[in-house]
Amino acid sequence: MAKNKVTRVVTLHIQAGEAGPANVGKDLGPLGINLMEFCKRYNALTADRRGHVVPAVVTVYEDRSFDVATKQPTTASLIRKAAGLNGGSPRPGHQHAGTVTAAQLREVAAIKLPDLNTTDLDQAVKIVAGTARSMGLTIVG
Repeated sequence: MAKNKVTRVVTLHIQAGEAGPANVGKDLGPLGINLMEFCKRYNALTADRRGHVVPAVVTVYEDRSFDVATKQPTTASLIRKAAGLNGGSPRPGHQHAGTVTAAQLREVAAIKLPDLNTTDLDQAVKIVAGTARSMGLTIVG
């Protein structure tokens, strides 16, 4: 049996367990895939990570079938949960949004390590710290 030809690969950032046709219709509708089937698969894959934004990589084939692969929650989502914040600063560098400890950053880096372009945890902490600073957070410790 021959493999189907890949038509498109799309990455979506959706709240975990909360995908619906209204959320993804404008991105996936033109591709002709079954939106309800996508939503069922995504929600089943991300049900245990509610409260985070989880990227989904959707590979669409020429016969309109598709595969869904999820990644780790976004770094900003993990930092917000670790720091207990609802969001970052509206003006990073000018307004302070909160603080985060080095231990919290290390914990987030350990979770994100498979999706980062490094295998060294210390370098991963630096990447996560850069995201925290761009959110307007102060790093202590």
